[in-house]
Amino acid sequence: MRIGIIGGGLMGAGIAQVFAAAGHAVTVHEPDAAARGTLVERVRQGLAQLGDDPTFAERVTPVEHLAEAVADAGFVTEAAPEKLPLKRAIFAQLVEAAPADAILASNSSVIPCGAIAEGLPTAHRIVGTHWWNPATLVPLVEVIQAPGTSEETVARTMELLASVGKRPAHIRKDLPGFVANRLQHALWREAIAMVAEGICDAATLDDCVKHSFGLRLPVLGPLENADLVGLDLTLDIHRTIMPELDRHDRPHEFLEQQVAEGRLGFKSGEGFRTWSPEAIQAVRARLVRHLLDARSVGT
Repeated sequence: MRIGIIGGGLMGAGIAQVFAAAGHAVTVHEPDAAARGTLVERVRQGLAQLGDDPTFAERVTPVEHLAEAVADAGFVTEAAPEKLPLKRAIFAQLVEAAPADAILASNSSVIPCGAIAEGLPTAHRIVGTHWWNPATLVPLVEVIQAPGTSEETVARTMELLASVGKRPAHIRKDLPGFVANRLQHALWREAIAMVAEGICDAATLDDCVKHSFGLRLPVLGPLENADLVGLDLTLDIHRTIMPELDRHDRPHEFLEQQVAEGRLGFKSGEGFRTWSPEAIQAVRARLVRHLLDARSVGT
């Protein structure tokens, strides 16, 4: 099957690499000439990093125009910035340019697929496929069924993703953040609130996660853990702790202040913590090593 990808940035290149490594021909629409010119080499380097054959990158073809990328594709996914008007504009073009039986997927992290597909024809073939960064190493892809998405589209999408080594998860309700991001950001909300309140600093908070329940998460999900300790004990704990958790229904003022003052994290060298170029490189390398180790254990 030929795969069409809209966007050749970090996520688009990673998704292209996954499909190319699995034997698919991939055409990527990338309007920026500089990004388009480096795409195949970035895929080649990514393949080499994982120990895959770098020549698989030759299955990836970058193109300037969207219609060329999707003209004969059986599966199309956009990997464009997280802006609803942009994604809606892309899908309006995809409905016209892609084959009538092609699946049209969105890689949005939090935007409901139904909001992207609203008012567009052939909604039955529009589906959410939320890949995680780095796309080449994180197995999960959430497959989000919008109100108009057909069961056949979901089944075909999950079968395709499983065939390239991913762990597709069928999300039956199309809501902001889907499942995994809602869980992740619920944790972030509480973490930011505790640092803002001076309960601990950011480094201590991260240590508390990484060296306690974080160690269990790869083998014990939260509801498995609740069953393990007992739902009666879980209920007793919740009676005490639930009234104490942060209740913000908007971004925390502390986060807004950080951004307003130019503390953006890695990209500015300072966020919740201060980051030197060497520290940033060390974190990125440590993450890749960890994910590679997890990948080898999984196989």
